[in-house]
Amino acid sequence: MLRRAITLPFVLILLVSFSFAQKPAAPTPEKTVVIRAANLIDGTSDQVRHNIMIVVRGDKIVSVGEGSAPAGAQVINLPGSVTVLPGMIDTHTHLFLQGEDPAEGGYDIQLLKYPASYRAARATVSARRCLEQGFTTIRDVETEGAGYGDIGIKMAVNRGFIPGPRIFASTRAISVTGGYPLEGYNPDIVVPKGAQLADGPVELRKAAREQLENGADWIKVYMTHRSWVDKQGHLVSQPTLTVEELKAVADEAHGQQHKVACHAYGGIGLHRALDGGCDSIEHGLDLDDDAIAQMLKQGTWYVPTLSVYYMDWSPENTPDGQRDRARASYHEVSFKKALKAGVKIAFGTDMGGIPWTDPIAQEFGYMVKFGMSSMNAIKSATSAAAALLDMKGELGVIAPGAYADIIAVPGDPLANIDTLKNVNFVMKDGKVFKQ
Repeated sequence: MLRRAITLPFVLILLVSFSFAQKPAAPTPEKTVVIRAANLIDGTSDQVRHNIMIVVRGDKIVSVGEGSAPAGAQVINLPGSVTVLPGMIDTHTHLFLQGEDPAEGGYDIQLLKYPASYRAARATVSARRCLEQGFTTIRDVETEGAGYGDIGIKMAVNRGFIPGPRIFASTRAISVTGGYPLEGYNPDIVVPKGAQLADGPVELRKAAREQLENGADWIKVYMTHRSWVDKQGHLVSQPTLTVEELKAVADEAHGQQHKVACHAYGGIGLHRALDGGCDSIEHGLDLDDDAIAQMLKQGTWYVPTLSVYYMDWSPENTPDGQRDRARASYHEVSFKKALKAGVKIAFGTDMGGIPWTDPIAQEFGYMVKFGMSSMNAIKSATSAAAALLDMKGELGVIAPGAYADIIAVPGDPLANIDTLKNVNFVMKDGKVFKQ
């Protein structure tokens, strides 16, 4: 009895001591950073704001205005000649492509000779280049035969293993038999394809389900394939999915609260895309009046990707050269018509189709050249792009409650849009990446 009486208080003391030892430590206060901006384009206003203090706590913006910096805050005083903007958004990229120089094997060598590890290493460099150039968010619209590699890059970025933008991934993309390369090989040899191919509403719905199950944020569908100039000199594009096939994909995606991006140049494929429920038209080289009217009625977004169609033209007297020039010519007209009509336009480049060593912001120059104001071009890559991604108020703006994605450029991008090629300050999620 005596031993038990002595032991019991001792056990109680141990338990009390253990409970104090296990008491969780007080959480570390979130770091507060203040950015003083002499000139601010906030992503929504039509006017430049001046002498603004942006207060960031953790990964969010808590206030935008004037006043004194909070006690203990880190203060970043940017030069008076600098313009501060929201982190930019490119809504059409391919991290797993690199511009594909024909002299080095072109597109096909990516799938036939390069191992997945090599392509992933190059995609890692591409992700870093996005961030270095002030693009803090991208929508990557398929891996071109690299499977779910974009999900892996996204995970590595989100977990802090590699620097890169916020990624909305589309994984494998979808087309039909005869609707995507690799092509032109001995039909007795099975070669890999750059997208997931399926036929019929049942197969296509299953493909969408597989991609969503494996982490796709968006579903990307190829509604047109190759294009050429016909005997009458018209640009023609090969249609792929039928309306019924696309409706199955869109129904599945929309039912799971995801959206569908459709690569569509023009003609039959473009109209099938609109009738089948696409949320964004990618490229849209040949938008006729009926298509524009339907886009306005349905609220369909337009991601034009202009600059990629001015590169690597084949000789003028060849069929490919005629096609290349027709694409650019039709595209300019379509962009101007869509802009005048008030179609919702989001910034996209097709980087990957363009070498990642090129400036992403070169796209702005074409948009402005074809009639868009510099401010609206900037909005297309900030607040408008965020709206396309269902991130209105969270991305693409410098405002309370938004993610602290903030960049700066030397000079005035409204006076010279090419200023956006020279980003010299980048903050993403409240962390300074480049200064």
